Amino acid sequence: MMTQPLLDTLRRLKLTGMHDALAHQLTQPDTYDLPFEDRLGMLLDREVLHRDNRRLDRLLKAAKLRVTACVEDIDYRHPRGLERGRMAPLTSGEWIGQSLNLCITGPTGCGKTWLACALGNQACRQG
Repeated sequence: MMTQPLLDTLRRLKLTGMHDALAHQLTQPDTYDLPFEDRLGMLLDREVLHRDNRRLDRLLKAAKLRVTACVEDIDYRHPRGLERGRMAPLTSGEWIGQSLNLCITGPTGCGKTWLACALGNQACRQG
C-alpha cells in the first residue's frame, strides 16, 4: 500500500486532522478489520474536530480574555445575586445574535471580570 503519497496529499490539501487520524490508524492493526465507511467516517470526524478546535483557539486568542473561565463553573450558591434563570439567556448567547450589549455591575471583588470572561469563552465556543 502506498501510504506516504496519500499522507503527503492530505497534508498538501491542508486536511491535517485526516492526516493525523490516518497516521494513527496505520499504527493500530485492529482498525484494518473495520469496514471502509467506518474508517472514512473516523477520518472525517477527526478532521471536523481538528477544524473546530483550530477555530476555537483562534477566537479565544483574538478575544484576549484576561481569565480562563467557563460558564459551567459558575457557582450559584455563593451570595452574589446570580440567578440561574437570569443567566440562562446570557449563557445561550442569544443576546449576541440580537446585537445587544451587556453591562456587568457590582462591588469590587464580586467576580465581574471572571463572569465576563466566562461569557466571552462561551461566545467563542458557540462561534
